Amino acid sequence: MAKNKKIEVKGREISLFSRKAEDYISLTDMARYRDTERTNYIIQNWMRTRSAIEFCGLWEQLHNPNFKGIEFDAFKTVSGSNSFTLTPQRWIESTQAIGIISKSGRYGGTFAHRDIAFEFATWISAEFKFYFIKEFQRLKEEESDRLKLEWNFQRTLAKVNYQIHTDAIKINLIPEKLNKHQISFIYASEADVLNMALFGKTAKQWRDENPELNGNIRDYAPIEQLVVLSNMESTNALLIHQGMEQSQRLEILNQMAITQIESLYKHTESVRKLK
Repeated sequence: MAKNKKIEVKGREISLFSRKAEDYISLTDMARYRDTERTNYIIQNWMRTRSAIEFCGLWEQLHNPNFKGIEFDAFKTVSGSNSFTLTPQRWIESTQAIGIISKSGRYGGTFAHRDIAFEFATWISAEFKFYFIKEFQRLKEEESDRLKLEWNFQRTLAKVNYQIHTDAIKINLIPEKLNKHQISFIYASEADVLNMALFGKTAKQWRDENPELNGNIRDYAPIEQLVVLSNMESTNALLIHQGMEQSQRLEILNQMAITQIESLYKHTESVRKLK
C-alpha cells in the first residue's frame, strides 16, 4: 500500500493512496467540506441512504466475488428508515466489502475506491464534485506524464455508472425472449433518455447534425456535462429500479441536469482558471 498522496479541493486537502493499481480516496477528508468536526456523522448519514447502499452494493457485485449479497439485501430493505444507521465498519464486516476501507493510525480514516468516492462527491454537492474531479484528473495526468502511461479521464468517469445503468435496464426493462435487435433498441432508447435530458437531442439527431465528426455526442461534451451525466446515470438506474415510467424519469433527469449545470456555471470565473 503506497503512502498517501494529497490533492486540494476548495481549500481542503484530500488524501488518497493506491492499492493494486486502484485509487482509494479519503471520504473523511471529503466530508470536511460539509462539517469539519463531525466527519463520521457525515459519512454515516450518506451510507444510510438507499441510493448509497445500492450504488456500493452494485459496485461490489461487479468487482468482489466474495461480496455477501444476502447481507446487502438486508441493508437495502431497511435503508432510509429513521431508525437505520450504517457505519463503514459495519458495512465492511457484514458484507465483506472491498470498495470501502477503514484505516487507523496517522494516515487513517475512511477511504473508498474512486468510483464510490465520485458518488459520495455527488451527494456532497455538484459543485464540489466538479472541482474534486478536476483536481483528481490533474493528479492522474501528472502521474501519467511521469510514468508515460495513458490515463483516460472520460472513460474512467463513465465506466462504473454506465455498467450500473445498463444492469438496471437488463434487470428491470428487458422482458424474456427478446432478440438481440430488440434488446439493443431498449438500451439505445434508455441512453437517449439521458441524451435528451442533458443535450436536448438523441444520438441520431446529433450524428445527422455532425456528419463530419467521429464518435458520439458524449465524446465532445465538456467536463461540466460529463460530471452531470455521471450523476444522471446513477439517478436513472435508481429510478428504473423503483419502476418509474420513462416519461417521468426524463422530466426528473432534465430538471436535475438544468439545476446542476446552472450550479456549476455560477462559478464560471473559477472554472476558467482551472482550464
